This record gives sequence, structure tokens and C-alpha cells, in this order.
Amino acid sequence: MHRRSLLAALPALSFAAPALAQSDRPIRLIVPVAPGGSQDIVARLFARHLGPVLGQNIVVENHPGAGSNIGYALGARARPDGLTLVAGSDSLSINRSLFRNLGFDPVEDFAPVAQATSVPQILVVRADSPIRDLAGFVAASRAEPLAVGTPGNGSLSHLLLEVLQQASETRVIHAPYRGGALALVDLMGGSLQGVMINIGAITDRVRAGQLRGIAVSTESRAAALPDVPSFAEAGFSGVAVAGWHGLVAPRGTDPAVVARLHAALVQVLALPEVTQRLHALGIEPVTEPPEALGERLRADAARWEAVIRRTGMRPD
Repeated sequence: MHRRSLLAALPALSFAAPALAQSDRPIRLIVPVAPGGSQDIVARLFARHLGPVLGQNIVVENHPGAGSNIGYALGARARPDGLTLVAGSDSLSINRSLFRNLGFDPVEDFAPVAQATSVPQILVVRADSPIRDLAGFVAASRAEPLAVGTPGNGSLSHLLLEVLQQASETRVIHAPYRGGALALVDLMGGSLQGVMINIGAITDRVRAGQLRGIAVSTESRAAALPDVPSFAEAGFSGVAVAGWHGLVAPRGTDPAVVARLHAALVQVLALPEVTQRLHALGIEPVTEPPEALGERLRADAARWEAVIRRTGMRPD
């Protein structure tokens, strides 16, 4: 079934008056991606520890498809009673411009609860590649366009690659994949000269010497791979951007409920077992207030809209 048909088939649920969540009812956490990826892993990590803090059971539901929009639509149309949460990510801001006729607004139809992590993107090459740094990557791509893979059209990695091309006045051959793992297979096999991907997917391979990190997308170096310089260090400060994981609720959720959920998530992020697990994935915990996530969603939506329009980007 086509993405738009799938979205149109979703039932429209009426909004109810906001109320505080009841402790004898479970909270539904909608994860808009398939099990196994970093967004799912982080969501389940939060759910496992949020339950005891809130004194409620949390039931994780995976609703993948249509670029995460099936899950997002279910969350946006749920009752704003504090009993539905959505595991949000940078795709909320991206999807606002990438997809048409969604029937909901990925930014305005949610009440931000918290950005909980920062996830750097990273450009990697094979360990035996003659490209050793970003200057070498730029020079090589100017001489002849390099084939660079990403986890799909419209992914944050793809958008970042487009921003890098504009900033460095280079051109690469973009190779979108349905997931970063497939791109890494072709990189190791020699079909690609580079891959742009989130750092959690390759941390172990870089540490093991299988891949070489060229640059990370944050302003400063990532704690997971401190030997890899940032794009800003190489003179491309405009390329600095990181992905994120966090929680959002349906628009209209009582601010008192949002505050309670935010406070609980802050407690979870302070737990040593949670921070250790996140660091193992190359992910940094973040404790931003709900207002900061709302501002970020809108700012990122404007930034990515400009890139999507300039490139004529379309989803897979």
C-alpha cells in the first residue's frame, strides 16, 4: 500500500479534555520505527526505567512505515490525556517538508516533553582508504565525484551530506540505502567511497580499526570517538548538526502532565546504567526543558525545508 494510502487509512481520533495520567492505567509509548535500531533501543531503555519512576506500566508499541509517519500520526491523533507518548527524533522536523498531505503537522501537533539525547552524525571511509581527513575528502570529490551512502533519502545523514556539498563546493554521488547497515556492507565491499551515518552505528568498527572516521557533525569532538575531528575544526562550522532522541505527547496534553513526564525523564537520564548504555551507543544524554525542544523542532524544520526545496529531495 502507498504511504499516503496508509496514512489516510489511519482512524481520526477526537481530542479529549486534558487530564493527569492515572497510575492504574499503562502509558503507551509509540515508537515509529521497526525494532532493533537506535531509536527503538533508546525508547525501550527509557520505557524500562520511566515506569518505576512514574509508578506506571509503560507499553512499547512499534508502528513503523511511511518514513515514521504512521507512528507519528497515531500519536498526533491520540487523546492528550498523558497516557500516550511518542519516541520522537529529528525526523519530526524533516518530515514536515519532506512529505506532502500528511493530514497532521509533525511539529505543531505535538507537545514537546524533552530532548533526551544528542546523536552526532559521522562521515567514515574504509580504514585502507587514501582519504585520511576532511581536506582529503574534499580534494578527492572535487577531482572526481565520490559515491557516498546514507541510510535513505531524506534521512538526517542525507541532509547533512547535502549541506556539506554546498559548504565545500563539492559534488558526490549520493547512494541511499534502506538502513545504514546495508550502506556499510557496500562500503566495506568497495562499492562506496564513504558513508554518512549516525555515530552509534559505527563506533565499534572505528575503534576496531575497520573504518576511519573523517569528521563528526557536532561543534566539538564526540566523546565516543575523541580522536575524530569535527566538521567545525576543519572549517565547516555551518555543517554542525546532531540528531536526537526524545519524547513528545499529543498537542493539548496538560502542561502539568508534560512537566511530570519531563521531571521523570531527567531522573532516568541521571541513572548510571542509562548513561552507560547511551555512551556505549555513542550517544550523549541531554536534559533540555520542553520549551527548548519546541524551539529546536521549529528551527530545524525551517533549516531542513530550505535544503529540501533547494535539492528537490523526495522520500524513498
